[in-house]
Formats: sequence, C-alpha cells, structure tokens
Amino acid sequence: MGFGEHLLTSQTFVPRARAEVFAFFANAENLEAITPPELRFEIATPVPIRIGEGTRIEYRLRLFGVPFTWASLISEWDEGSAFVDEQVRGPYAFWVHQHAFFDAPGGTRVEDRVRYRLPLFPLGELAHPLVRRQLGRIFDYRATRLRELLG
Repeated sequence: MGFGEHLLTSQTFVPRARAEVFAFFANAENLEAITPPELRFEIATPVPIRIGEGTRIEYRLRLFGVPFTWASLISEWDEGSAFVDEQVRGPYAFWVHQHAFFDAPGGTRVEDRVRYRLPLFPLGELAHPLVRRQLGRIFDYRATRLRELLG
C-alpha cells in the first residue's frame, strides 16, 4: 500500500448462489437498497445502467450532512466472480473498491477490499478515526441489508 493509504476489508455470507448474488451487485439500482438512508444516496446516471469494464456511474449523496457527487469507473469486470470500482471524482484522494464473490457451503461469500487515501495529507489524517468508524458503519449496514434482501 502507498503512503497514507488505508485498507478496509469486509466479508459477508449470503445463502444464495454466486451467480444470483453477483447479478444483484451488477444491477446499479440495488446500491441504494444497501446504502444507509442517512447518506441519501441516489444514482445520477440515467438507469438502467449496463455495468461492465469501462462503465462510469455518478451518484449524489451526503457524508456528514455535506452533499457531494461521486463518480466511479468500473475498471475491472470478471462476470460472475469479481469487479473493481474506482473513484474518479469524490471526497477521497484515492478510492479503489474490489468486490469478489466465492462459492461457500450453502451460498456465497462476498468479500470487499477497499484501499483509500484521505484528502489533504497529512492534515486529512486527523479525520481518519471518524472516517474509519463511518465506513465501518456503512459496511455493517450493507452486510445486514444483503442478508435481509438475499437471505
């Protein structure tokens, strides 16, 4: 990892077939259903969106009450197994989110690996404990919603 870079990892088990779980993630409209309501997440790109390598998606949301636009690029796409989205515009100096899907007994293991860097280094690092806690809450909410929607 690079200087000032942080890593967030998360794993969630879903009792559904990998193809079905991947299809859920391949539908950008499902992102709203797994994002905490206080973020007021909405897709700005016209839907439906066909996701694949090279797809760019824009969102509007609020973080700590501050509205902003986030644009991501799907930089890798391995149908049924994994994909990577990278922030091309948003609040982070760097954000790369790897999503991987694995067959597991009775379902699918969803693994997330997010490498990120805060803006305004080194001053921005002062906010990292708060940001880390907020990201943890967001990914905990996401895991809970995945189990509710696909469990």
